[in-house]
Amino acid sequence: MRAVEGKRAIVTGAGSGIGRAAAELLAAEGAAVVVADMDAAAGEAVAAGIRESGGRAVFAACDVASSADCQRTVQTAIREYGGLDILCNNAGIIRRADVVETTEEEWDRVMAVNVTSVFLMSKYAIPVMAAAGGGAIVNTGSGWGLKGGNQAASYCASKGAVVNLTRAMAIDHGRQNIRVNCVCPGDTDTQMLRDEAHQLGQAETDFLAGSVERPLARIGSPMDIAQAILYLVSDASGWVSGTTLVVDGGGLA
Repeated sequence: MRAVEGKRAIVTGAGSGIGRAAAELLAAEGAAVVVADMDAAAGEAVAAGIRESGGRAVFAACDVASSADCQRTVQTAIREYGGLDILCNNAGIIRRADVVETTEEEWDRVMAVNVTSVFLMSKYAIPVMAAAGGGAIVNTGSGWGLKGGNQAASYCASKGAVVNLTRAMAIDHGRQNIRVNCVCPGDTDTQMLRDEAHQLGQAETDFLAGSVERPLARIGSPMDIAQAILYLVSDASGWVSGTTLVVDGGGLA
């Protein structure tokens, strides 16, 4: 039996990086997946690839900062699969700047994509899960949601909010048999990480080289994080809720 056989899942930010790896892994492990992303070409390609590999997937165009888009994405899961069991709130952005350099517009956008999206997707997903007897939600936080980081004020604030929102949701919805957990990646080889190098005016190779300075001496892969997400939404973690799982090669230690 595959780990999430017969489950219905939404993964946000699934067009690339960690979201793509999570969508592909969940599908390979038996889930029917809604691939949600703003980038239609990337999202459609991920969904098509899953189908070509024998899995079940549909694409949903979704700006996770939009209430209407989040509601439509949940409705897509209901229409296509009859319900929803798993929600991976993965979409995120980063602005590398301190509070002085960050504009109000940048602050608002980081908060909207990284925090408000978790609220909105969960707001519409939880009643559907509860009506079906329960479910599992995984929010993507960050190591910088547990400690501070340089030149990333809005990102650190947003990910700290995700960590504590996870705890609050776990408390509120445990009686509905809905488990809510948070995965906190360290530096992971995604386009977002490479974009950070450009924001800071550094060469990608130099920036990524710094990411291996941790006990396991390598940068993370999207699949490293996807495996942790799979654990948190599967029955293997059936008594795990309200927790934060750090996946960073020992960096935070």
